[in-house]
Amino acid sequence: MKISNPTSVVITFSWKIFRHRYSTNPNLTTIFNKYVDKTNVYSWNSIIAELARSGDSVEALRAFSSMRKLSLKPNRSSFPCTIKSCSALLDLQSGRQAHQQALIFGYEPDLFVSSALVDMYSKCGELRDARTLFDEISQRNIVSWTSMITGYVQNDDAHMALLLFKEFLVEESGSEGDGEVCVDPIAMVSVLSACSRVSDKSVTEGIHGFSIKRGFEGDLGVNNTLMDAYAKCGELGVSRKVFDGMDERDVISWNSIIAVYAQNGMSTESMEIFIRMVKDGDVNYNAVTLSAVLLACAHSGSQRLGKCIHDQVVKMGLESDIYVATSIIDMYCKCGKVEMARKAFDRMRGKNVKSWSALIAGYGMHGRSREALEVFYEMNKAGVKPNYITFISVLAACGHTGLLKEGWHWFKAMKHEFSIEPGVEHYGCMVDLLGRAGRLNEAFELIKGMKVKPDFVVWSALLSACRTHNNVELGEISARKLFELDPKNCGYYVLLSNIYADAGRWEDVERMRILMKNRGLVKPPGFSLVDIKGRIHVFLVGDREHPQHKEIYEYLEKLSMKLQEVGYVPDMTSVLHDVGNEEKEMIIRVHSEKLAVAFGIMNTVPGTTIQIIKNLRVCGDCHTAIKLISKIVDREIVVRDSKRFHHFRDGLCSCGDYW
Repeated sequence: MKISNPTSVVITFSWKIFRHRYSTNPNLTTIFNKYVDKTNVYSWNSIIAELARSGDSVEALRAFSSMRKLSLKPNRSSFPCTIKSCSALLDLQSGRQAHQQALIFGYEPDLFVSSALVDMYSKCGELRDARTLFDEISQRNIVSWTSMITGYVQNDDAHMALLLFKEFLVEESGSEGDGEVCVDPIAMVSVLSACSRVSDKSVTEGIHGFSIKRGFEGDLGVNNTLMDAYAKCGELGVSRKVFDGMDERDVISWNSIIAVYAQNGMSTESMEIFIRMVKDGDVNYNAVTLSAVLLACAHSGSQRLGKCIHDQVVKMGLESDIYVATSIIDMYCKCGKVEMARKAFDRMRGKNVKSWSALIAGYGMHGRSREALEVFYEMNKAGVKPNYITFISVLAACGHTGLLKEGWHWFKAMKHEFSIEPGVEHYGCMVDLLGRAGRLNEAFELIKGMKVKPDFVVWSALLSACRTHNNVELGEISARKLFELDPKNCGYYVLLSNIYADAGRWEDVERMRILMKNRGLVKPPGFSLVDIKGRIHVFLVGDREHPQHKEIYEYLEKLSMKLQEVGYVPDMTSVLHDVGNEEKEMIIRVHSEKLAVAFGIMNTVPGTTIQIIKNLRVCGDCHTAIKLISKIVDREIVVRDSKRFHHFRDGLCSCGDYW
């Protein structure tokens, strides 16, 4: 690498660090002046190393600067910790200047110095410079290789990290047992981190087998990373086996398995592990643990446990932790309590883009799009720059209430005003927005003009709109694309079957049923959950397994009579069987949503809000019926389906029948 004006490096480096860039510490200076021999480079090296190890990178660089101002010549031990301090601060400018000085004094070829430089350039995003240095190292050790492999992982080039590891194994095999290039647990952690990003089961299994052969199966760091690698491949069962087989666990181990379950929608398992962690008492949970449990509460809609975790956050003084506070906002939004989410948001001292985006998304999913946009405007006024995720939240919010004009405006503004190129998620939101508004041809033209390849999210948005607006032609086009992109997802077959049923094309409905059977696809059953006094009750369509099923059906009969009195007419279009109207009415009368609502009303005191979670989109008939039931029993009924929240009150729904 080329170095310019080497004679000015020392002065520039010292002056910039001392005068402009870093803080001073009077107490440290007093102690240093009193007890340390300032004329001895080894004393300075000790101070620099101690400051770097304690995490005070600013003062470590200041100490190095002060040493150079005294015209002391650094030795090989002066540079590694100085360069590591630059890495910790992501200070590329100071890192380059440290590199220049290492070159001037002849220490660049030193293995520890060069490895630290590779790490510094990688952390600062200068991967090309890191690789150039790495290739110039004549005699690499395991630290050098690990630094470069880690650099690729940190810069989202996991495939290159794995290729480099293969190169390392070739060199290791030719080293004739030289300990300097033998793989160690730290290197294995970096390689497994690459496996997590590649998400290839066979690769992960291969590296796992390799780590066992090398005797690392008992290493804590290796096992912690291995859990995540298997989870990213969808192998949650293997992740759990790794966890259960660990002789020693730290807080990272517990956090990893809790997060694995929470991120994959397995909230019950996540909560059970957390409870086990608390009962064992061997490891204290921390902010990361609570964030993961809050995510589990958000997915399951468990407001009761979520509130308990929030209380614990307050007791531990973690409300100022921006990640925990954002998790609290997300939890309350997904548990149907957007006002409580807003209160938690307003109490935050510092807010980042994730906090703002979470609240925008929360208002959006509750159909409060105007308020979502108001938060977005507040965010811009506060000087927080929106990111890729923020615009997904904004466009999704517009889609929930049909704000077509606003949606188009912000979709175009992404690139022109904020230099963010729209991705498939943004196109998916726009297709959904246009589709809900009945502008299917425009949605189709938008897809055809996409700069990125449309994925299943985009095509499924169009297919859903075709179901809503009974467009068979575009529905078939969308379905064919989806059968290619995601052939194992039976939801697309069901949606197309719905479109055929609405059009009265029963032969095509039967054809889709046979196609699903031949491909071994089974429609997941629709179910509804209701939480009564901390206990989750699950209902399927026509469910007679619940202990109170007789009472539930009797109460439903009474409700049916009252519904008819207020003008309720069953909507038969959600029944996909070519049967008579009387039989269709019997089927829709016992949908899981209705059973859950009836049970909730029966088992709570008058005035209590009933909260239901449905795993699929709520059907049109249930939507109409629950609106009327909310007025008949004078209750608020909140239903969270796969798309959004519906707040039923006094015969109306918060979605305005636009969903």
